[in-house]
Amino acid sequence: MYFAALLARTEDGWEASDTELDDVETLSDLADLARGASPDEDTVLVLIEQEDAWFGVVRVDGEEDPRIYVSDAAAAARSSYGEILLTDELLGRDPDDGDDLDALDLDGTEDGESDDDEADDGDAVAGAGEAVPHGPVGDAQILDDLGVSEKELRSLATDAVTEIAEALGASETLETVR
Repeated sequence: MYFAALLARTEDGWEASDTELDDVETLSDLADLARGASPDEDTVLVLIEQEDAWFGVVRVDGEEDPRIYVSDAAAAARSSYGEILLTDELLGRDPDDGDDLDALDLDGTEDGESDDDEADDGDAVAGAGEAVPHGPVGDAQILDDLGVSEKELRSLATDAVTEIAEALGASETLETVR
């Protein structure tokens, strides 16, 4: 079960809105959605939580590039919403190192021949999964100026979105959209 909300900082405090991420396919789409929540280019936070498995925070300040923090990259990588946040840049990967036709091993098995080295194929998949670290990735100082220190953010586990909202003084606002 996922929960996603937008918190937009305004002159009058925080405004929350529940958001559906079904039409969001990229980080750029998510940033555009966040920018749409604040016509005055104020700070907007996108808070995403998958039960107690992982949470993510995306911060959009006007037209600046979004800042991202994900509590557990490996858990988020198994989620379609998490995959949106786990960009090559965030994971420290060179986008040009992706799947390349020159790297494919075309050994004849694609024509239905048996492959005696099936374990090797499993290792390749496991190796790809290891590229995503277990634990937090991203900008752990994303909320420092809003009252949530890096240490506090890294210590959050269960009900992280609620705890972040409480620290921001927006818990009642967030509860209206939960």
